[in-house]
Amino acid sequence: MIKVYQATDIGPARSNNEDSLACVDPAIYVVADGMGGCAAGEVASGLVVKTVQERLPQEKPMDEAALKKVILQANEEIRKMARQHKEYDGMGTTATLLHIEGNIGYWAHVGDSRLYLCRDKKLQQMTGDHSLVAELVAKGSITPEEAHGHPQRNIITRAVGTDDLLDVDTGRLSLSSGDILLLCSDGLTSAVWDESINTVLTDPFVDDKAAALVALALKTGTRDNVSVIVVCYEV
Repeated sequence: MIKVYQATDIGPARSNNEDSLACVDPAIYVVADGMGGCAAGEVASGLVVKTVQERLPQEKPMDEAALKKVILQANEEIRKMARQHKEYDGMGTTATLLHIEGNIGYWAHVGDSRLYLCRDKKLQQMTGDHSLVAELVAKGSITPEEAHGHPQRNIITRAVGTDDLLDVDTGRLSLSSGDILLLCSDGLTSAVWDESINTVLTDPFVDDKAAALVALALKTGTRDNVSVIVVCYEV
């Protein structure tokens, strides 16, 4: 059995919500965080979600290769839209995509939205951020703590729609009963430490964990749109 919760909020500092998210049958989950002026960000993220909704359910098998294929198709759609409308030039979006089939979770990822696995009350980030600060941490130039509040933390190094060629990270994981999967935009992770995220996910008295995480991000002072999907896997 799978229980799913989703929530999104424009946040206190933005005039529009450039995040898009969706839960699609069968057991497909996507979060996209758009970027670009003149509402272009929400167009880009919306195109990712639309492409996933329309094309991924038709793929057989629906494995990580299929998820990657659909993100690449979304990349083409965004590039096409940008060529047709000059006001959308330069728009792009993150994309974090998950599909659960049986006890396997397949994922594909571009950008700095994230997929987490919470198992046995321990939180693990499954995706790597494609961002400037992540590269600085990997090089040892800054610490993870410094990255959290870094002034350039919003600069991403890979996005859907910004280039004709796109590398997509993919993977799969075996799921166990009681696992909790979290997909989120950086509006959550830029404001809330992983330890606090884990506390919410493992709190037995919190039912709608997505709404609780969005509320925590707003309370903690996020300046961004924040979007969350929480998937609770039980056998």
